[in-house]
Amino acid sequence: MLHIRTACAEDAPGLLEIYAPYVENTMITFEYQVPSPGEFKERICRTLENYPYLVAEADGRLLGYAYASAFKDRAAYAWSAETSIYVQQNCRRNGVGRALYTELERLLFAQHVCNLCACISYPHPESIAFHESFGYHMAAHFTASGYKAGKWQDMVWMEKELFPRQIPPKPFLPFSQL
Repeated sequence: MLHIRTACAEDAPGLLEIYAPYVENTMITFEYQVPSPGEFKERICRTLENYPYLVAEADGRLLGYAYASAFKDRAAYAWSAETSIYVQQNCRRNGVGRALYTELERLLFAQHVCNLCACISYPHPESIAFHESFGYHMAAHFTASGYKAGKWQDMVWMEKELFPRQIPPKPFLPFSQL
């Protein structure tokens, strides 16, 4: 049975096993080197200060993870978050990503995040279709914005309004305060 929970620092090695093939074999992430377990642990802890970082597991095995991060560092962007998701490559199309994003959006809504943004390497029709199924729409297309594995890669931004925009907005609630 699939279980979604908040990630912890001890998940870093298992999450790296999911992430490493994306770094080494795909254009899905523009990262060149697989981070060390220590660096990945720091990323998890730093994210959890303000945003959700979730893992999906079944029978004690990590199957995927999703998290949100600041869209930009300026105070005016507090109500916008970037979403990211990685699922074990042999577990895709089994509901793991859908379960992760459903819970991620529930938590971001509780934090009063209004705008969700996803940065996607292009072309990547599976990811675009996944995000469209959650109500995201295309917001921008950048040509040859990343260079990896000997070629230039486009990227797109997709966006979604999650929480009704108000004036003034409800205060952003850091994840650690939920």
